[in-house]
Amino acid sequence: MDPIDNPYTPGAGSPPPELAGRGAVRETAAIALQRLMMGHHSRSIIMVGLRGVGKTVLLDQIRQDAEAAGIAALSIESLEQRPLPALLAPPLRQALLQLSKREAARALALRALRVLMSLAKTFRVTMHDVEVSVDLQPERGQADSGDLDADLQDLFSAVGAAAQASGTCFALFVDELQYVEEDQLAALILALHQASLRRLPITMIGAGLPQVRARVGRAKSYAERLFEFVEIGALPDSDAREALQKPAAAAAAVRFKPAALDEIVKQTHGYPYFLQEWGKHVWVAADASPITEDHVRQASAEAIEALDRSFFRVRFDRLTPSERRYMRAMSELGPGPHRSGEIAAMMGKQVSAVAPFRAQLIGKGMIWSPGYGDTAFTVPLFDEFMKRTMRDME
Repeated sequence: MDPIDNPYTPGAGSPPPELAGRGAVRETAAIALQRLMMGHHSRSIIMVGLRGVGKTVLLDQIRQDAEAAGIAALSIESLEQRPLPALLAPPLRQALLQLSKREAARALALRALRVLMSLAKTFRVTMHDVEVSVDLQPERGQADSGDLDADLQDLFSAVGAAAQASGTCFALFVDELQYVEEDQLAALILALHQASLRRLPITMIGAGLPQVRARVGRAKSYAERLFEFVEIGALPDSDAREALQKPAAAAAAVRFKPAALDEIVKQTHGYPYFLQEWGKHVWVAADASPITEDHVRQASAEAIEALDRSFFRVRFDRLTPSERRYMRAMSELGPGPHRSGEIAAMMGKQVSAVAPFRAQLIGKGMIWSPGYGDTAFTVPLFDEFMKRTMRDME
């Protein structure tokens, strides 16, 4: 079929043509934000899930929903070894400048900008090697102690007051939350908690890998009461079929035979990223509607090869030889989770000898621990990729 009409969009953070199966999460977020705007208490939200389940896409859609409702939204992506103030300051400056255009909030928004200036100067925040400036004098005695716990509270208090004056709420959208250092994560949680106690309309909607739940709990023991954790997983079969069928019908009135849909859902396990990859390649393989099981079989090799070159390979290339051997041993045991002792035994080593590799892989976001002594992949189907890429344990 015509590749120009191909509706499927595999890619990092690329919105799918049909965001199937995520309506409940969007509604949960919308209710939480509307409650804040009305002055009611509402918990911040953290979405957790493996790679390829569409957390980034969903987070961005919720942000768009929030902006359409008149909510002041700030979006950041956490990066490894990048401090939180450096991530927060530049987009926060832009958001506060927009808020300062509202007459009711102007004075408080400008004060929040001065507090932000204090934080930026205190922590020497730069953006592309240029110091952040808001063309205002810092607010003395606010966010200038050098203690991130106290200074972030000052900032969030000022930002929340400005949002309250304008009749809106301020929503911080944070992707890849697992990369925020735990001491900085603790400061963020404390600032959100204090804002909640003061009934200020400021909240966070975050997304991260499954280990973020444990990191948040370690950072602050009361975090489980401050956040609503929402599991984002593979799509149920009916939603997975909808994610494939609706775009094809809308693009060119193309149909799938039921057996073709069954085969794609089986091979992708319902993971949204993989559904888009199979959809893209089966569209090319089919010469006309309907798409059949034969077309799926023909396209599967291309889809797997494309995943190996991009989705899987980019993660594999970050690994050291020792880390690769650890993950190859995991793959020999299957999808997981696996006990640390089983993995060590597969490598012919003691648990203590391979523990550093496990810790490094958790730090890189390649694996996580569902329970004490357990280890699982954060990337679906990575065990199969490791077997294809490393034919033997060495």
